[in-house]
Amino acid sequence: MAGHFQKKTKTKQDIPTASLPDIIFMLLIFFMVSTVLRETTVQVRTMLPEAEALTKIDQKRLVSYIYVGPKKLDGNRLGDTGVQIDDALVEDLTNVRTIMYRKLIEQPRLIVSLKVDQTSEMGIVLDVQQELREAGTLRINYSSRRELPS
Repeated sequence: MAGHFQKKTKTKQDIPTASLPDIIFMLLIFFMVSTVLRETTVQVRTMLPEAEALTKIDQKRLVSYIYVGPKKLDGNRLGDTGVQIDDALVEDLTNVRTIMYRKLIEQPRLIVSLKVDQTSEMGIVLDVQQELREAGTLRINYSSRRELPS
């Protein structure tokens, strides 16, 4: 009788993987929802001037920002006036025309919002406006902050 009952020595235990795709998709959705997109790192100071009447733009995806102001240097120092589009400083103002023309081709309803420091020289602002005119980007907005009541 001892021969009828044999002890199994080899047991194989598989890891259940039936719910693995569900877990992967849940993680993917979690990271897609909780991830914050990086915003532009502004390399120039922009203390916006005050205004009484403001109009808010509803569709932010149609807006491309151009920053004009003194360049931020190390140790909270300020340098010469610079122009920044997206994350890059524009050294030659004629590059504003080509960059904005390419953006206009991609988005025909593009609105250019100028964020100009209140201490910036008007000559550079006029040069940027002329380059925008040459690029055909005629929808221009000037950003400002609301005037505080006295």
